[in-house]
Amino acid sequence: MTYCLAIITTYGLVMAADSRTNAGVDYVSTAQKLFDFSQEGDRVILMCTSGNLSMTQNVLTQIRRDIKNEAPENLYSMPAMYEVAQYLGAKTRQIMDANHEWLRRDGIESSCNFLLGGQIKGEAPELYMIYSQGNFLRATKETPYLQIGEIKYGKPILDRTISYDSTNLDEAAKCALLSIDSTMKSNITVGPPINMVMYEADTFKVAYRRQLRQGDPYLIKLRQSWEKSVKKAFRQLPDLDWEHVSVQIHEDNNWLAPSNVYPT
Repeated sequence: MTYCLAIITTYGLVMAADSRTNAGVDYVSTAQKLFDFSQEGDRVILMCTSGNLSMTQNVLTQIRRDIKNEAPENLYSMPAMYEVAQYLGAKTRQIMDANHEWLRRDGIESSCNFLLGGQIKGEAPELYMIYSQGNFLRATKETPYLQIGEIKYGKPILDRTISYDSTNLDEAAKCALLSIDSTMKSNITVGPPINMVMYEADTFKVAYRRQLRQGDPYLIKLRQSWEKSVKKAFRQLPDLDWEHVSVQIHEDNNWLAPSNVYPT
């Protein structure tokens, strides 16, 4: 399993990914899942991958070959991120069609997903999620983040924190790390190294990159500070008022009668 996420705000993009591909008592392996295909000064194109590793590696190989061979359609020939998303979807569908049936016969899950973020000159930054079938969706101001992989543990912090108009990139980066850390806390199949990039809109250059390995001092400090803050906030929550709770009795589903709830 894996966990990747991307956040888009009016200020730019933050994308982050863990590196764990397998996890067990005696077997842990890692692989890169965040890739930069940018051309400084003209376009920034960033991708995160999840799912079947052989499928995503095949797609990335095809993309690199198209660039090397200067194919009519490649990442550097397209004038809009929407067309890049279409291209990536078509490549994904092509690889899936060629391999899905053979993997299915052996009961191997073949699905894979991509996050695609960036900006091409003349356009605003955009963020997409591409599915195995080749279709895709775009992040919006109302939903300014996208996730792939083991998404459920890291979603609540994003829902409560990220705003397209008001969240700056440093805040987005901290939120992304907290989202990944929350996932690592609850799921052993997600783990470091964590790779992260931050892109400032209209600069057409990825100036901020960071890799956080196991035991990274900042990651440890972030986790400790967050856990301390959460526990403090929890202790400050108002207590539940048991004395004035109205209990409706339903005999058919065995709800407790008031005499079993309140002191006599």
